[in-house]
Amino acid sequence: MINGSYYKNALISGANNIIKQKDEINSLNIFPVPDGDTGTNMSMTIEAAANALKDSTALRIDEIASEAASAMLRSARGNSGVILSLLFRGIANGLKGKGEIDGKDFVNALKLGVETAYKAVMNPTEGTILTVARMAYEAGKVAAEVESDPVIVFSSVCASARDALRRTPEMLPVLKKAGVVDAGGKGLCVIFDGMLSLLRDGVMVELEKQTVTAAEAEDKSAEFFRNAAAEFDSIINFTYCTEFIIGRDASIEKEPSELRTFLEGIGDCVVVAEDDDIIKVHVHTENPGKAIEEALTFGQLLKVKIENMKEQHRKAAEEYQKEKARSEAEAKKRESLKPVSPVDEVGFVTVASGDGLETVFKDLGCHHIVSGGQSMNPSTDDICQAVMATPAKTVFVLPNNKNIILAAEQVVPLVNDRNVIIIPTKTIPQGLVAMLAYSPDATPELNSEYMLTAAKHVSTGKITYAARNSEFGSTKIKEGDIIALNNGKLTHKDKDPVHAVVKLAKEMITKETSYVTVIYGNGITEAQANTALEAIQAKAGNDVEVSLLDGGQPIYYFMLSVE
Repeated sequence: MINGSYYKNALISGANNIIKQKDEINSLNIFPVPDGDTGTNMSMTIEAAANALKDSTALRIDEIASEAASAMLRSARGNSGVILSLLFRGIANGLKGKGEIDGKDFVNALKLGVETAYKAVMNPTEGTILTVARMAYEAGKVAAEVESDPVIVFSSVCASARDALRRTPEMLPVLKKAGVVDAGGKGLCVIFDGMLSLLRDGVMVELEKQTVTAAEAEDKSAEFFRNAAAEFDSIINFTYCTEFIIGRDASIEKEPSELRTFLEGIGDCVVVAEDDDIIKVHVHTENPGKAIEEALTFGQLLKVKIENMKEQHRKAAEEYQKEKARSEAEAKKRESLKPVSPVDEVGFVTVASGDGLETVFKDLGCHHIVSGGQSMNPSTDDICQAVMATPAKTVFVLPNNKNIILAAEQVVPLVNDRNVIIIPTKTIPQGLVAMLAYSPDATPELNSEYMLTAAKHVSTGKITYAARNSEFGSTKIKEGDIIALNNGKLTHKDKDPVHAVVKLAKEMITKETSYVTVIYGNGITEAQANTALEAIQAKAGNDVEVSLLDGGQPIYYFMLSVE
């Protein structure tokens, strides 16, 4: 029998296993766009359960399962994380009333988990985590009819999950073409294998111990910059860090010690190392030219590197101040997310990232902006807190990303004192247009229709960079390439984001187009944005209104809203 203690440790072992392998799972993502990767989303989802269970005093397996499911639901991120949380929520429901279980009990609970996960997805796709979970259950059911030993049954579940994972490329052609298995399915197998290690072998998968925690590292970093700012002049006596390698010339009768003496006269931190062939030199000085000129009297220069240390320090301190400001802003935002009573009739919560976009959404009436987007999917709890901090009887939630919609939908059953309506916007442009479509004179139900209809009539273009090597059709994508997406479909690659967005706009603008909004983000200057605006307006013609917005968004150099 499996009691609460065993199940608790098994879940922690499974969580540790995927945390250790999350980068490998992330690498299976076949689309080159930088995103909230599957391994990261799933590991963060189940890690929350592991952290909650470490402090749990519960003894019964149903209590442990319920605590784990609750923590996972609130921390669920991305579609894969939400599906994982729903799977374990169903398992928890199947274990209600049980202090310990055998193999048959677990399989019956797993059945509920699979059904819960499938029901949550509008159009389930085979060859994904759902398939792996279903086939694992089916094998467990057969095993449980022969033997109720939970270890034997769970071993069969894990073996079938791995077999299903190997078959996912046969079910999804895009996986087969890329030569990979499904990332979500892989994540589930890794979690199950970590659980099996504890249940069958008594071995807990452990995380590598870190000598310095993230908080300690942040404190040390802050302390470094404070000290650096206070002792700037004393730390950097000379501006240029100068390094070079001299190829020794047998015909030159000079000793490296002579070079050392010269360099000590024009700088500090002098290091002169030698062997039979070369002399390697390091010096901090105000006159790198003099150092190099003297070096030439000892032989030919093979390599030279000169860096401005004061400029490096200035940039590092500047980045620290920016990061500190961002951190303080986030802390202030979290402080504002305290639950309030629903007194207003209507409120809005949206997901966005970028100072400009946040300002626009606030101007349109959004009470709270949840930080997030393509590369940082917020959790269900992040969205739920924003909803509870919105003083309205009806709260509209706009996820603005297809990988956040499922997490947002899980908020609805968590909130009891106000009506939560999810408008399933898949992009920022859809979210902006949906907000503009809201009518204060209409009912929440009608507004839901208005907003969703408006969002569906918006085409979204995006210019970003490839996060990994990939291949689509005849197009080979290299990491770092500028890529263009038309409603999520990769259309072309480029070397210049301005050229890429102008070409994309030309593809997207039709005779029916009336409005185009060009939203530029991090990495794009105002001059580049205006260049793009002028070129797009010229191609669109006088009948199309083209406007420019500084969104400040990460990841995407440009976003296009075409109506």
